[in-house]
Amino acid sequence: MLELQTNLKRKIEILGLALDNTECYGVSDFAVFFDRDIPTIKRDMRDLRSEGIDIHSERRKGIQIGRDVDTGTLRRLIIQYMGLCTAEGGIDRATRLMVKKVHGRSLSNLVRLQQCIEQRKVVRIDYQKDDRRREKNVELRPLLIFSSEGYWRVLSLDEGRMKQYHLNKLLHVRPLDKKFTPPSHDEIERVFRHSFRSWIGTEEHHIKLRLDRTWAERIKPQQMLETQVITEAADGSVTFEATVNSLTEVASWVVSRGKGVTVLEPEELRTMVLDIARGVLHNYPG
Repeated sequence: MLELQTNLKRKIEILGLALDNTECYGVSDFAVFFDRDIPTIKRDMRDLRSEGIDIHSERRKGIQIGRDVDTGTLRRLIIQYMGLCTAEGGIDRATRLMVKKVHGRSLSNLVRLQQCIEQRKVVRIDYQKDDRRREKNVELRPLLIFSSEGYWRVLSLDEGRMKQYHLNKLLHVRPLDKKFTPPSHDEIERVFRHSFRSWIGTEEHHIKLRLDRTWAERIKPQQMLETQVITEAADGSVTFEATVNSLTEVASWVVSRGKGVTVLEPEELRTMVLDIARGVLHNYPG
């Protein structure tokens, strides 16, 4: 089973690197890269062709992809690849959005990042921060690829701080011949321990909310946070307590629930909720 998984991972990585048309790889390059003989790499390419992927080797051009890989195949391969590389299964919505946004680059970026995570290598990226701003040659120390809030993201170490980047905003990924020492597994886990939705960080805020009967019935079956404690009242309402790393995210969530969710603690969170609610009402004068 392990050999089958290793072979599948290698085949997907060959395709991902071949889709990165800024580089020119030959069969012998991949043989060295994956520490396999040339017949094995050629067999991997035949297997890919049997799945309808037009991958072949051309003299002076190296390994080429003759026609675009269809989105369904890309999604399937990405889910397989992420299943092989991470403990969490791939989420189809996140994969669908990423493939729609950057198509073949979605797989090649994943392969580049995952290899650099495994090899502890620094990468340089071009990143579309928003519609107007594009950041070029940003250095990342990639630690983990994960899915949150319907998006694939990469956790990176940046000047001693943990940051996350959306993979569907990555324009290009270039590995550097520069190594780094990643933090321990426990340090990485701590970043996610108190994440309410998608925000990651090391802050800790204790929150206490009251949810009426309707919202209580929706919330009780869910494990939203590792630290949550739900206390039921006689009228069917509940008190929800937890430790979170971002009050801003919780405030937005409370406002989006509408009637039935009340902040009990802390006062700072109550103020944030009121400010957001007033801002919403300001959009509907009269």
